[in-house]
Amino acid sequence: MNETETVISIKNVSKVYKLFEKPMDRLKESLSLTHKCYHSDHFALEDISLDVHKGECVGIIGTNGSGKSTLLKIVTGVLNPTLGSVELKGRVSAILELGAGFNMEYTGIENIFLNGTMLGYSEEEMRAKLDDIIAFAEIGDFINQPVKTYSSGMFARLAFAVAINVDPDILIVDEALSVGDIFFQSKCYRKFNDLKEAGKTILFVSHDMGSVIKYCERCLLINKGKQVMVGKSSEAVDIYKKILANQYDDETKTSNETGDMPETTDSAEKTAAKPDKTKGLWRERLIANAQLVEYGDKAAEIVDFAIVDHKGMITSSVDKNQRFRIKMKIHFNERMEHPIFAFSIKDRKGTEITGTNTALENYTREVVEAGETVTVCFDQVMPLQSGQYLMSFGCTSYHLEELVIHHRLYDACFLEVFSMKDTVGFFDMNSTVTYE
Repeated sequence: MNETETVISIKNVSKVYKLFEKPMDRLKESLSLTHKCYHSDHFALEDISLDVHKGECVGIIGTNGSGKSTLLKIVTGVLNPTLGSVELKGRVSAILELGAGFNMEYTGIENIFLNGTMLGYSEEEMRAKLDDIIAFAEIGDFINQPVKTYSSGMFARLAFAVAINVDPDILIVDEALSVGDIFFQSKCYRKFNDLKEAGKTILFVSHDMGSVIKYCERCLLINKGKQVMVGKSSEAVDIYKKILANQYDDETKTSNETGDMPETTDSAEKTAAKPDKTKGLWRERLIANAQLVEYGDKAAEIVDFAIVDHKGMITSSVDKNQRFRIKMKIHFNERMEHPIFAFSIKDRKGTEITGTNTALENYTREVVEAGETVTVCFDQVMPLQSGQYLMSFGCTSYHLEELVIHHRLYDACFLEVFSMKDTVGFFDMNSTVTYE
């Protein structure tokens, strides 16, 4: 095969599921002499096309439920397309659901051979790969124990080790490079990079946009089962961010109002009237938490909030080492002296990573009158590692030296950080390396 030869050809693929309101409707339709239709069609995928050439690493990105995994299952033959066709040239290894096809009663060694057989390898071929697989999995003597005795981490490590060490022509990976601890993840990415440098053809599905941009020359972006674009990864990721922020329209492909992040800003702005809570809210363009916890006396009320990236777009995703803004809009139902506005960022485990407030920053308003609405902006560079975080907001003040909570929104919205490079820990020190 030459390097420009197409080894994966996806042509006009659609996957349609029949949806019935009641189980009985399925029987009625099957027995209907007049062929009456009792179902509605749901397009999990609609008219997807993609050609992948030998040696390419192509990403497939989209929100949860967009159809990425369905497409990979069609490519690997797990599912049949309703319409369209898929052609593959070469031996395929797919990492779709780690451990799929494992027999829980078998030992780790026995499952290695079982999976090798399923991938089309002979026992002799698998014996030649056995030492590499065992060394990669790093589960010690448990390799001779039934996998039903494994922890979830050990199970995932063995499954990944089998899938990535069989020297395929085509590797298909679906969200599987984040198993185990940070050291095992690092080894997984090194192996992945080795396969890429060896000229293997790779289809890569991930929510880690930094890895997608780093490893993939091109991307297929899918939204709600429909193909949005195939093109340069950085361009696809930019549109994906708009989709995450509900700023992308399938019909017009235009974005909504941005966050207007200028070069220099005042920290507070005020308007004369309370805003309409139902129209044009910034938070509608974020991934907000419908189950957020809020409390306070509501003497001042947080009526809106936003995250604005370095391009001025309201979004739930921010690029590492880029400037971004956090905005809060607070309406005052009572006159207040020295109100304090705050935000904090927590990781998914609930650990508070960072945060600040206008008192710590020595920037508080002297007095805010009842009926005023204040917009406060926090501008900074994002130092956090790539990952998913939660943001909280608060408004407080002191009365006779006692802290009064007016309004707090816990875990109000989702924040995702994209990065091309991560270091150890929560944040990057942005070290500069020199040799003397």
